[in-house]
Amino acid sequence: MIFKRVGEGRPYPDHGYKPRDWSAIAPQQVRLDELVTTKRTLDLEALLDEESTFYGDLFAHVISYGGELYLEDGLHRALRAALQQRQTLHARVLELK
Repeated sequence: MIFKRVGEGRPYPDHGYKPRDWSAIAPQQVRLDELVTTKRTLDLEALLDEESTFYGDLFAHVISYGGELYLEDGLHRALRAALQQRQTLHARVLELK
């Protein structure tokens, strides 16, 4: 199994972070098997696109809430990492209470 669980939607409260706000959080390594996804589907074309993060953050966005790590943004990056036999992903982790 790649992820801890495949989820649907965001079970945590709205954090109000805009794309620029995430840059203030230092990236850290997160194990793929500890992540719960917030999306059930992915776009295969985006997964295979080498420049898919060209206009976005290079790091995935993860929400730590209620003892779980939710992959809010970066599903395609996480799957690419898994396909490359990596067990970790660099992500910015926002802790919510």
